[in-house]
Amino acid sequence: MKRRIATTIFGLALGVAGTQVGAHAEAPQDRGTTVVASGLNNPRMISVGSDGALYVAEAGVGGSGPCITGAEGEACYGRTGAVTKIAGGKQTRVLSGLPSLAGPGGFSASGPAGIAVSGSTYTLSYGLGAMPSARNDLPGMGRLLGTTVRGSFGSRATTIGDIAAWEGVKDFDGAGPDSNPGGLALSGRTAVVTDAGANAVVRVTPRGKMSLLAVLPSRLVPFGGGQIPMQSVPTAVAVGPDGAFYVSELTGFPFPAKAARIYRVVPGQRATIYASGLTNVTGLTWSRGRLYAVQFADDGLLAVPEGELPMGSLVEVRRDGNHRVVASGLTAPYSVAVRGTDAYVTTCGLCAGLGGVSKVPLGG
Repeated sequence: MKRRIATTIFGLALGVAGTQVGAHAEAPQDRGTTVVASGLNNPRMISVGSDGALYVAEAGVGGSGPCITGAEGEACYGRTGAVTKIAGGKQTRVLSGLPSLAGPGGFSASGPAGIAVSGSTYTLSYGLGAMPSARNDLPGMGRLLGTTVRGSFGSRATTIGDIAAWEGVKDFDGAGPDSNPGGLALSGRTAVVTDAGANAVVRVTPRGKMSLLAVLPSRLVPFGGGQIPMQSVPTAVAVGPDGAFYVSELTGFPFPAKAARIYRVVPGQRATIYASGLTNVTGLTWSRGRLYAVQFADDGLLAVPEGELPMGSLVEVRRDGNHRVVASGLTAPYSVAVRGTDAYVTTCGLCAGLGGVSKVPLGG
């Protein structure tokens, strides 16, 4: 099986026709949830900048090529990735023309994935979803896929960490080189990035020094009357009130319900399980001492009916496993950020042109 399915992460859920996606993208959500942005292309991570604005990484819709073979088959290159700023009731693409890979229809793209903004400086992680060597067939900007960059709006960014290249040399989990960086958090000016393909958590300093914080292990799970190995597939990372890094996992195939966990990662120590009993987690954030997680598919990805999008939720994570549902009925939700007493969740996170951001009141 290897990682063709495990790193795909969402391919199972998006074998749908465009007409079906359009219908489900408009599905009703919990009362009190309002849409604050729409028309996004594969919206991934969302964060609150130091200016109080919301920033969303859009993975784009790929393009006309060249094409490579990725985790989900052929994916074609184009400069359709972007970063959208949401402020004052308006949404504006403050970065555009960024590298993107996607299959037919632009669904489930790889491109801009994690975003953090401080002042005019941004840090951005790029997904890849393929062997690192696949980038050799892409034009110059395409080589940014699988990296972490830093720059100022209005000027060219600089690569501070080529995580895909490092995975190509080290093969962190020993299952063959495969890189798909995604989640991003800042500790000062140092970036911490999850790599779903490598099952790894990597620290990148401002000067470009990379260090491995953790490799999240596979485990055996029941399937088909026996047991099969399931990979962790780390997704989001958030800095906790204790300064530790908290990392969510999607889990690999067979994507069982209530099998996803959240790890607590401290540099120099073995990663420990902080919470369990979650399902296909893709987003994570701390606010006022509370941890919130996005479940991409509440019933597990294999339970998603053919031709439909997964329905997920925003939950408050509790150590005892009795997680509190904050909002349900969210269409393919991906990431979450909190500003004030409201959470903001990216929805239809693997949809071309149909992604959005929903505001969810937290109360209190």
